[in-house]
Amino acid sequence: MNRFLTTTAMIALALAGASVSARAADVKEVQMLHWWTSGGEAAALNVLKQDLSKEGFAWKDVPVAGGGGDAAMTALKAMVAAGTYPTASQMLGYTVLDYAQAGVMGDLTETAKKEGWDKSVPAALQKFSVYDGKWVAAPVNVHSVNWLWINKAVMDKIGGTQPKTFDELIALLDKAKAAGVIPLALGGQNWQEATMFDSIVLSTGGPEFYKKAFNDLDEESLKSDTMKKSFDNLATIIKYVDPNFSGRDWNLATAMVIKGDALVQVMGDWAKGEFVAAKKTPDTDFLCYRFPGTDGSVVYNSDMFGMFNVPDDRKAAQVALATATLSKSFQSAFNVVKGSVPARTDVPDTDFDACGKKGIADLKAANEGGTLFGSLAQGYGAPPAIANAYKDVVSKFVHGQIKTSDEAVKQLVQAIDDAR
Repeated sequence: MNRFLTTTAMIALALAGASVSARAADVKEVQMLHWWTSGGEAAALNVLKQDLSKEGFAWKDVPVAGGGGDAAMTALKAMVAAGTYPTASQMLGYTVLDYAQAGVMGDLTETAKKEGWDKSVPAALQKFSVYDGKWVAAPVNVHSVNWLWINKAVMDKIGGTQPKTFDELIALLDKAKAAGVIPLALGGQNWQEATMFDSIVLSTGGPEFYKKAFNDLDEESLKSDTMKKSFDNLATIIKYVDPNFSGRDWNLATAMVIKGDALVQVMGDWAKGEFVAAKKTPDTDFLCYRFPGTDGSVVYNSDMFGMFNVPDDRKAAQVALATATLSKSFQSAFNVVKGSVPARTDVPDTDFDACGKKGIADLKAANEGGTLFGSLAQGYGAPPAIANAYKDVVSKFVHGQIKTSDEAVKQLVQAIDDAR
């Protein structure tokens, strides 16, 4: 999903650019690079824009479309190489650590101590937002990917019920197909396909297997019969997508479910932001279930605002952005709209809908029970080179370039070994 500073030359360029001031016509301006360009995402980000506007800070968008963030990270790499740092950039975990290692990130530690972030932000997120003892990023939310999003009217029409197992999910998709509805809405992009496969692997192998395979990168797990069965299950479910899925953006797949053109989407809870933007209500217009066989576990990612080492005259705007981002009021208001849950554990669920309340409760239980796992597809399970190798193999399998599950397992093991 992301591209990183991977060569010595690029890191050297970034370090050399650290002394170069980014252009800023107004030190009261917050310059933000992000890929939140869909309706629900833009509405959520507007909450932050309004909060900062009240404090007298202008907002300058640097939006780069593309749900996976690849294009945004390419743009960020170019900005950093040129020394034209944004105030902040939307980033995922290992991206933050990579830029921090390159020495181009700012230091939010004073603000973090003042605001008590170490007590309210889960340790799993601090692993990626703190580097060498310094806070370099402000976590915005916690997303989880192992969700089903279902059109309730279509579900009622076909007489469907919540699937509790993978086989029951396939039976439900068969009902939709028989009724002339597209069973599964999917965008044929590698990050979407791998995000769905995260859930399939967790469902097929269980929590311990997922952790060993996709967080610990245990080779025996990666090349096991369980992984082969996971690819078999992927081959089964992919038969239920429509012929035009290749290249489709994730939010367009969500729109298919919202409109009733498709029954279900397997996607992270950012999909709920699209339902909210379309004025849809949980349990009335749509249903949210954990992917069958994954109840009790949460496969997560977290959007973070990585803060760069901007000149002194721009730091006040940066501190204002960081403080606003982790305020309880913003964490509630933003995540209600975005579909995610707060990045701090002391935010009440009062304003959240049924899906949001479930997400908050699930996160708490998983965090306490040791079943909170970083999503490999979303950049939190392993470093980027490995995540990219994983997405590549899964996508090749989905699109028929890898013909069998046996071959997919072999190529997955080899690709991860090569990327280590």
